[in-house]
Amino acid sequence: MSQAALDLSKRPLLCELLDEHFEADSLQSTVGPEADGVPWACWSTALYTPLDDFLSRPGKGFRSRLVAAGYQLAGGNAMPRELPAIVESLHAGSLIIDDIEDESAYRRGASALHIGYGTATALNAGSFLYFWPHELLQRMQLHPTQELAMRRAIDRTMFAAHHGQALDLAVRIAELPQRDAYPVVRATTLLKTGALGRLAMELGAIAADGSAEVVRAAAQFGQNLGLGLQMADDWGGIVSEARCHKGHEDLIFSRPTWPWAWLSRSLDAHSYARLLRLSRQVSQRDAHPEALAEELRAQLEADAPQTIHTTLSEALSNLRQVTGKHHVIEHLKAQLETLEASYV
Repeated sequence: MSQAALDLSKRPLLCELLDEHFEADSLQSTVGPEADGVPWACWSTALYTPLDDFLSRPGKGFRSRLVAAGYQLAGGNAMPRELPAIVESLHAGSLIIDDIEDESAYRRGASALHIGYGTATALNAGSFLYFWPHELLQRMQLHPTQELAMRRAIDRTMFAAHHGQALDLAVRIAELPQRDAYPVVRATTLLKTGALGRLAMELGAIAADGSAEVVRAAAQFGQNLGLGLQMADDWGGIVSEARCHKGHEDLIFSRPTWPWAWLSRSLDAHSYARLLRLSRQVSQRDAHPEALAEELRAQLEADAPQTIHTTLSEALSNLRQVTGKHHVIEHLKAQLETLEASYV
């Protein structure tokens, strides 16, 4: 074991796999013989330490549970340990790069990685986490057909996610016609949160060699789940005191979020335009974001929670229609109820 070796029994899975990656033999097989002469201090400063810092921070781990659910629904046993790490790696990489692009200062209870280690090092670490899943996939030694399907799913997801992130970064709700708000928010969500949820369930089902019908149902559930959870996340930023900093940030930067999507369909043009004027004042720092949040709550508090609940319930119901009664369904239902409550 290299100098990265620690007590693996108490470390998150991704940190365990990171330690294993930086073992001498592993580096030589993945990077090549050029890695042999590099002092450990160089690897540690350049890549290992920033990654270990970020991956050690506590997260919900929900996407790992989705991978396991997809695997079990498809009849799998003894899930490869690398499998859930694939999606968690992609998600962690997206968080690091999102924080750079959004100029966010904090993530998972500590400074954003680019704040602590510099933008260049953080950007490279995030990119590493985008490519690492292909190496983890190779370690699983699956049938070539399964491996190819999973590689294609990963690449398709990342391609979609960059389209979604482009919309999230460039589109400002205050500049968007009312008729376009809902389709833009929906597309952004499906291409980002929805795509990663889809991938988690899909990879699990493919790795378990599930039938085409089960793989499709699992993937669709993951996508619809991502849709509902993004709704809950956006609404939570408006109504939850503990998460108001995120909601205020979204309002200040006029980001396309679900409260705006819902209002674009429920309000008349005059009322919607009035809220957009307040949104511009918030962006210009001429009004406090809480003033806008209060308006959004007043307009949506009667309907938003039910819309979120219905979206998540329908996603689970559609999955149940294909898989039938299965203990995983009940576990998913309980987890969704907990997650739904945690956002508000």
